Amino acid sequence: MAKLSLTYRFLRAIGLNYPEEEYGQVSLITVIGKFFSNPYHMLLLSMMNWVIFEPIAPRMLRPFLLRRLGARVGKDVYVGDHVKFDQNRSKLITVGNHVHIDSGCRILCHKRDLSNYFVGDDYAKLPYKELPVSIGDGTSIGMDSFVMPGVTIGKGVVVGSGSLVTKDIPDWTIAVGRPAKVVKDIPKRDID
Repeated sequence: MAKLSLTYRFLRAIGLNYPEEEYGQVSLITVIGKFFSNPYHMLLLSMMNWVIFEPIAPRMLRPFLLRRLGARVGKDVYVGDHVKFDQNRSKLITVGNHVHIDSGCRILCHKRDLSNYFVGDDYAKLPYKELPVSIGDGTSIGMDSFVMPGVTIGKGVVVGSGSLVTKDIPDWTIAVGRPAKVVKDIPKRDID
């Protein structure tokens, strides 16, 4: 077994059980920086649901706060209450113009890398994969839906409430279910 770094031993001693691969990639200064940036992120995230801001929260405050967290958010975006974004990986999230994200949705940008996971391995020691999420212009994501890491949702898509989006969804379609599947193509308007 390789000798463990001082950072790894310190973090392990204070009860943080992350994979050794992650500890080897950070310095103690990085960990301290994360410690002090997390309260700032938590304040921004908690402000999203302060009742006093409710009249301006969905279209002004929440998109503004997501930008402050590092997400790329377009114009005229609606973000419902209790929407949860991957706090420390917000820079991996891109939301287009005129997007509507309903209440209770969750958008994730990290997951455990199971590509090297075998019987007898410790799941807690698996490294994380960080993957971007992109939501196209004019898309609507229904209430209590989950968008998983690495997913691209196209333009004009309607994702039904309670859906679990695990794969890319093409432009101008309706997708529903767990996992979400395309059930209909949105037709072009006939011009007479």
